[in-house]
Amino acid sequence: MKFGTKALHAGIQPDPSTGAIMTPIYQTSTYVQDAVGEHKGYEYSRTHNPTRDALQKNLAALENGRQGIVFSSGMAAIDTLLKLLKPGDEVISTSDLYGGSYRLFTTVWQQYGIKFHFNPLMDKEAVRALVNKNTKLIWVETPTNPMMSIIDIKAMASIAQNAGALLAVDNTFASPYLQNPLDLGADVVMHSVTKYINGHSDVVMGALILDNEELAAKLYTLQNSCGAVPGPQDCFLVLRGIKTLHVRMERHCENGAEVARFLKKNDKVDKVYWPGFDAHPNHLVAKEQMHGFGGMVSFTLKGNKLKDAKRFASNTDIFSLAESLGGVESLIGHPASMTHASIPKEVREKTGVVDSLIRLSVGLENIEDLILDLEQAFNTI
Repeated sequence: MKFGTKALHAGIQPDPSTGAIMTPIYQTSTYVQDAVGEHKGYEYSRTHNPTRDALQKNLAALENGRQGIVFSSGMAAIDTLLKLLKPGDEVISTSDLYGGSYRLFTTVWQQYGIKFHFNPLMDKEAVRALVNKNTKLIWVETPTNPMMSIIDIKAMASIAQNAGALLAVDNTFASPYLQNPLDLGADVVMHSVTKYINGHSDVVMGALILDNEELAAKLYTLQNSCGAVPGPQDCFLVLRGIKTLHVRMERHCENGAEVARFLKKNDKVDKVYWPGFDAHPNHLVAKEQMHGFGGMVSFTLKGNKLKDAKRFASNTDIFSLAESLGGVESLIGHPASMTHASIPKEVREKTGVVDSLIRLSVGLENIEDLILDLEQAFNTI
């Protein structure tokens, strides 16, 4: 079954009681049992819910996995995965990653005796040098947020396997349409479902997707024990959003490419970060492991002036100044003061998140309108 067909049909069955083609919203907390211990597979909605089950099956199919687990947020998904670790375990993570992930690692889990190594994972030999008997997890974002770095998933999978560690890949920026880490050797795929998968800026949700029944069982138990589950209304909305994921991603890619090329020609722009450029670091890896380059573009302004970046980000009309990404509407953000503000300045600047860096989530609007909007914003600085 091809991707577009899976997006519409995988894991979805007409409602057996009515024939409704859309998955019902099972807005219930509990389920009546025929007798003690005799039920229809559902007892309590923290554990199972039919709407959530349909979404989990659909997401698993999109990532070519067998198990999907959805959570109340992307951070809840990552937090649950980290609960597999114990004091003394070590995690190797990319140094260029979402500020919320960095905050979770350093302010929450580090205090429980988990050691984190932040390193540019494009340097395979440097990663191998960090591996030791305590290494239990390699955490990858690719493309990274917000520098759009590309990490070789196959190479990281080989390192993790040799170390007896898990490889988890945050696939949020690519979506299952553009990249499938399980096919490349990853053990776990994480998505902030809030972003491209839902695609309409009206749901907060996360997901873990696997092809490992034993590992998935541990994560299901952790989810049920800790309770970070999404409600059925949100699951319904995401199922609806997924039905257009393939066509949305095609337009995101088209518009993203046009915006990146426009920025590259602008004399007020210093650097443009977009993996579709031949000169982008690991561009060839991106071509091999991705099916397109996505709608995320970051760039720096010449002079690296904070005031210019803030003025630019505050003077667009169609690009809305807001956190998050991946919705149908275009968004603009200033990572240093928004999504990555929780990372110390000296740490984030080493990865390229400088004061003049601006991140764009290029939406589905008419590309001519988007370019005109950026042009008028440049005229303000």
